[in-house]
Amino acid sequence: MELDLNILRPQERVSLQLRLLYEQAGFRQYHMGRFEEYGLYRENSRFLSSEQVITFTDLDGRLLALKPDVTLSIAKNAQVEEGGCGRFYYLENVYRPSQESHTFREISQMGLECIGAVDDAVTAQAVSLAIQSLAITGRDYVLELSHMGFVTGLFDAVGAPESIRPRLLTCIRDKNRHELQKCAAEAGLSRQGIDALCRLSGLSGSWNTVLEAAEPLALNAAMGAALTELRTLCRTLEAQGETDRLKLDLSLVNDMEYYNGLVLQGYVTGLPRAVLKGGRYDPLAEQFRPGARAIGYALYLDELARMGQDAPAASDGRRMLNVALPKGRLGDKVYHLLAGIGYGCPEDYNATRKLVVENPEAGIRYFLVKPSDVAIYVEHGAADVGIVGKDILTEASADVYELLDTGLGKCRMCVAAPADYQDDPSRPVRVATKFISIAKSYYASMGRDIDIIKLNGSIELAPILGLSDVIVDIVETGTTLRENGLKVVTEFMPISARFIANKASYQFKHAEMDTMLEKLRAQLQNKEEAK
Repeated sequence: MELDLNILRPQERVSLQLRLLYEQAGFRQYHMGRFEEYGLYRENSRFLSSEQVITFTDLDGRLLALKPDVTLSIAKNAQVEEGGCGRFYYLENVYRPSQESHTFREISQMGLECIGAVDDAVTAQAVSLAIQSLAITGRDYVLELSHMGFVTGLFDAVGAPESIRPRLLTCIRDKNRHELQKCAAEAGLSRQGIDALCRLSGLSGSWNTVLEAAEPLALNAAMGAALTELRTLCRTLEAQGETDRLKLDLSLVNDMEYYNGLVLQGYVTGLPRAVLKGGRYDPLAEQFRPGARAIGYALYLDELARMGQDAPAASDGRRMLNVALPKGRLGDKVYHLLAGIGYGCPEDYNATRKLVVENPEAGIRYFLVKPSDVAIYVEHGAADVGIVGKDILTEASADVYELLDTGLGKCRMCVAAPADYQDDPSRPVRVATKFISIAKSYYASMGRDIDIIKLNGSIELAPILGLSDVIVDIVETGTTLRENGLKVVTEFMPISARFIANKASYQFKHAEMDTMLEKLRAQLQNKEEAK
């Protein structure tokens, strides 16, 4: 009797097919125990995605941990011949904290690692297997490549201080050009240096087009070497007929301490985030084998369980662009702007109780949601793009692309207090706010202890009634504060509406998004000039 793979769940079917693929490619399965000495993770915490690890003491008094990472264990324990390259694949569960559930998640991963003498041929094999792994899912896919050497070389070339580089990386990763410009200017970078950093977000597309556009930006040997390595790899993959769904995006960056070369991420249609992540991680390999090189990736099998039906297309076969529109004044402003550039709908959503309105001819569909939920809908892929205030975006820490500062709904995040308020440094500050994360981050940057009092409305009442010393809230004109005897103590974050995009949707609908963005920028510019 033949085995019908269609009766299996997606992650079960894929794991069986991947095992066959990796075995035939000469990789050996590496199996490890569920527990690892906690000391391994404590000593190498800079290579972990989070320092939070589940620990316990065993019957012999040893402090153990449920493993939060597979690569670290393989790099430490795998047996590799001197001068050789160890090729391993694995199917393991790891345990990591989840921001969504505020607890730990068990995550099923399948991936491979090449450790030791990693040359161009080994690198090409690993990337080729990543492409084949995505193809096994049976969905349309994109594999993105980048190179950390190009970005770190650019940082050196423009003189970016070490202290500001993590913040610059975050802006580059989120395609957040407006914040990148601001951050780079505050760090004292030259106009030419700022322009060079901002050009990174535009270096995305087919491999030959991106490499040609990146050549003039290669300002030092490190950047040139990164482009040479990418070109060699892509030519090898092209000769094997594996570049149809390959994309270079030089703004794809990751932790500088972990990855030092090639970086790769894979996306599958219908899933809201990357299902494959990996790259070159020589610094970790050298912790256990001086001079060793390493490359690998993990496929997140749990994500594949979420594969469902693809979203319906427009009547003419075009992809529909799904927009999360905030209810209220901001949403109305944005809708009228978009309607003015060809993205209107036949029916007036304000005249109905419908939460979804669309115009198939324009390839647009709007979801009307609470402003505080826009980032959630976009991050989880229910919407492709959305308009959201910077306050909500920051509070949610949403993993999305921040493509445009629209300049709409301008206000600022402030600390406010009674007019006669004097800070008492001998005790924690009592802070009333609905922006818990923002308040914690602001006061942590000052090294100040606080007691948070979470409120959902009428925040100004808290200091008046003695519930708190200060409040952290949005201020537009300041009229409400003045009428209640309060004053602004500090303004610390400008706020306006941002155009955000789901990172996976961007891989498959970037043409539609870029067209909308170009028209929206022009419309906003025209309105600004008309003032």
